[in-house]
Amino acid sequence: MAYTCDLGSGQRLYLENIGEQTAVTMAVSRTGQQQQSSSRFTSGSWTQAPEVFQTQQGIVIRLHTTQGTHHAQLQGSQLSVMSPSPSLGSAQQMSMQSGVAMPGTSPAMDNTSPMSPLAPMEPLPPLPPLPSMQPLQMDNMEMNIQPMHMRMGNMEMQIGNSKSSATDQPQATSQRNFCTQCGTAVQSGDRFCAHCGHQLQR
Repeated sequence: MAYTCDLGSGQRLYLENIGEQTAVTMAVSRTGQQQQSSSRFTSGSWTQAPEVFQTQQGIVIRLHTTQGTHHAQLQGSQLSVMSPSPSLGSAQQMSMQSGVAMPGTSPAMDNTSPMSPLAPMEPLPPLPPLPSMQPLQMDNMEMNIQPMHMRMGNMEMQIGNSKSSATDQPQATSQRNFCTQCGTAVQSGDRFCAHCGHQLQR
C-alpha cells in the first residue's frame, strides 16, 4: 500500500513499502510540467503507517518496521537516512493519505505486470464465387463471355471455333457461268452460247 503527503508548492511525497525496502518518490508539478525523483533504502516491512514531519531542516520521514524505527530526511530531491534519531518535539506532523498509486505504477503504467496474450485472429471467410455473367443483349445483337460467342442478326461468331457461318442463308449448290463474248448466263454443261453462238471454253 502506498501513502502520499501534500507538501505544498506543487510538491507531493509518495511512500511505499516493497518487501524489505521503502520507496520514496518526490513529484513536483509546476507550470504544466511534472518532475519526479525516486529513492529506495532497506527498512524492513512496515508495522504501521509512515509519519511525515515538517522541520526547519526539511522533511523527516519516520517508519516503524520489523527492523525497528527508521528516520529519513528529504532535502529537495536528496534523501538521507538519519542516525541517530532526531528530536521531533517541535516538528509539525503532516497529514497522510493511503490507498494511492505511486507515480508510474498505476495499472496502465505498470511495466511489471504481464501482458495478456492477444487472442488469435479469426481467418477471413472465403469469398463467394462470382455470379456467371449473363449474355449481353442489345437490339438484334447478343454476346456471351464464356465461351466468347456473338450473334448479330443472322450472323454468328464464336472464339475458339474456326467456323463462321451465316445460318439463315442457303448455300449455293451450283456454279453459274457467263459467256465470255456477250455475258449471257449459260449452264456449266453448255458448249455454245444460246444467245450469240460463241463456243464456250471448257
